[in-house]
Amino acid sequence: MIQETFNKKVRKSKEITISTDLVVIGGGTAGVCAAITAARKGIKVTLVQDRPILGGNASSEVRLWILGATSHMGNNNRWSREGGVMDEILVENLYRNKEGNAVIFDTVLLEKVLNEENITLLLNTAVYDVYKSNDTKIESVKAFNAQNSTEYNIKAPLFCDASGDGIVAFKAGASFRMGAESKEEFGELFAPDKSYGELLGHSMYFYSKETDKPVKYIPPAYALKDITTVPRYKSIGKDDKGCRFWWFEYGGRHDTIHETEEIKYELWKVIYGVWDYIKNSGEFEGVENMTLEWVATVPGKRESRRFEGLYMMKQQDVIEQTKFDDAIAFGGWAIDLHPADGVYSELSGCTQWHSKGVYDIPYRSFVSKDIDNLFLAGRIISATHVAFGSTRVMATTGFCAQAVGMAAAICIENDLNPAEILENGKIKELQNELNIIGQSILNVPIQKASNLINSADVKASSSLSLSEIPFDGDWFQLSISSAQMLPLKANQNYSFKVKVKATEATTLKVELRTSEKAENYTPEVIIETQAFDLQKGQQFIEVSFSKRLEKNQYGFVTFLSNENVSIKTSNKRFTGILSVFNGVNKAVSNNGKQTPPENIGVDTFEFWTPHRRPKGQNIAMEISPAIDDFSSENLGNGFVRPYIKSNAWVADLKDEKPTVKVVWDKEKELSEIKLFLDSDYDHPLESTLMGHPEEVVPFMIQNYVIKNLEGEILFTKQGNYQTINQFKFDEKTKLKGLIFEFDHPSENVPASIFEIYCA
Repeated sequence: MIQETFNKKVRKSKEITISTDLVVIGGGTAGVCAAITAARKGIKVTLVQDRPILGGNASSEVRLWILGATSHMGNNNRWSREGGVMDEILVENLYRNKEGNAVIFDTVLLEKVLNEENITLLLNTAVYDVYKSNDTKIESVKAFNAQNSTEYNIKAPLFCDASGDGIVAFKAGASFRMGAESKEEFGELFAPDKSYGELLGHSMYFYSKETDKPVKYIPPAYALKDITTVPRYKSIGKDDKGCRFWWFEYGGRHDTIHETEEIKYELWKVIYGVWDYIKNSGEFEGVENMTLEWVATVPGKRESRRFEGLYMMKQQDVIEQTKFDDAIAFGGWAIDLHPADGVYSELSGCTQWHSKGVYDIPYRSFVSKDIDNLFLAGRIISATHVAFGSTRVMATTGFCAQAVGMAAAICIENDLNPAEILENGKIKELQNELNIIGQSILNVPIQKASNLINSADVKASSSLSLSEIPFDGDWFQLSISSAQMLPLKANQNYSFKVKVKATEATTLKVELRTSEKAENYTPEVIIETQAFDLQKGQQFIEVSFSKRLEKNQYGFVTFLSNENVSIKTSNKRFTGILSVFNGVNKAVSNNGKQTPPENIGVDTFEFWTPHRRPKGQNIAMEISPAIDDFSSENLGNGFVRPYIKSNAWVADLKDEKPTVKVVWDKEKELSEIKLFLDSDYDHPLESTLMGHPEEVVPFMIQNYVIKNLEGEILFTKQGNYQTINQFKFDEKTKLKGLIFEFDHPSENVPASIFEIYCA
């Protein structure tokens, strides 16, 4: 028994002091990815999260799906899903939870963090104060856990604020902004003529379910009475749920930090009023047995403070795809801004303007310009309101925060402040370390000198020579224009033989297209157009283009829409080969073509996007000359996804036992081997609600062995589904070479690898 007598003084809570290398405040996707990345590099991390679970807006408390540059496959950013830890988490979730259960995703995140012995995780713990050793340096933060009634004093040389509202950066005195900059300040044509304080608001969602008997619903007194005050109420569907109601948004004209509770009550008012409308208005059939299953209790925040770093990203950096020497990640979500009145606005729920491709995000935007030992991460990074419209989404914030975690490890190892990473070549070290974990910084490959495979003789048992995409699939009606993307060579004349079926005599137009920028996949350049007179019925046509590409890049063999024509497809899928369609994706304001108003600094262009599996088959064709882009030379080129070319070794499907043999002229000491495999970076892998067709992507090598040159098995892998496979030797091992023996993923998909990394 514990018993204390009366104490005249105020009692103190239990206090615990923690000394660590890096404190990460905020356990959303950004904080999680930063903490895991830093911990895996060997430094001690304390991750402080004020909620009972991790994930922030992606958690089961809010249930927003994670998205980034892939944008629901609704833009032209091919193979752009974020890499590294962010990819690892999403691929793990796909394998365990392809249906998109937000509660299961909670467990995926928590397991990832708990598996890292260098992370001390404090859930239900809110940071509320900051102590500085001088004007520009944080010494410690103070936090309180109401569940265990404990105060924490957490000391460290480095801090990362990924808290969403920027509690640490704010308390430390760092410069910040709220609202929109004027057009004049940064020359952003999409910015308003005058600065204003309106923000993107909060959102809350609900889930409903069908039961086996009628369920009545009596709304609470505070529920919205007049549904017509929600201008978009007629777009409400009885089966819609979760973040498909992203437009249930409110608070843009309020203080989104200090008035969050008031905003929450207004959103509850809307949700319960909407459910009353669905259940009791008589406008919906088949709702008698439906009931509310879940309503959010925590609003998902979009915008509050943005802090000033060493560089502030702006609209032009997104749209014009500015190149930065200190790039550490890429973005690709549209500039996505919402009306301040949210759910009560007469305007569209969002205004999304896409760039033609992905864009660089610089390291400097994550370093506070005022506080020497403070990193910024998540939605509070240094960006204007307009650029923030793109950088704010969760896959992007998690992806970028990996750079913070890696930079923190370099800082601890070298006794540096964050800004000093920009000096003495350390930014190159940071970029390379990130790429080795799968970051894929634009146009920055893994340094060849860091990969021992580049000093070896590498031979494969076979390599794909793509002379035919077999004619073994279904017919696809050309009700929309369609194209086959292929990595083509400059100054080469190509011919393509395809099989078509016409319902009547008609004319089919075929074009060879490509992108202005080699690294983009927006086919705005029409190189050549040909017309073919078709007879009724099935027939082959041979398209021989007389004009050529000027540089090595992806070309689009494009078949313009004609409802009277169908084209033969293929069941075979190949790494780096994709069909795209000039269709529509309303979820991301894609109407087939982006046509912005004049003078807002946004490009006009067409969208050519894939169809999700199990659809999206390649267009069957014979190709002359064959595309030889899949040799073993790609295995050490430093690129671990398609970019300008396939960058993959792909075996021939007829090769029954695909093998890669690596031989050095003398023994090398190896500590680890990494394989970078194909988890289809083009598939968005939304974390919740949406669901996905497979638990393992069809390009993934699942079974293989690694041997030494004497045939002794060093490592065996069965049932793999992850993008990066890492094997560490117990101690450095001298080897003259390695033999990798793979199984094809399936009879329709050949084995493929982007990179074999040996160190």
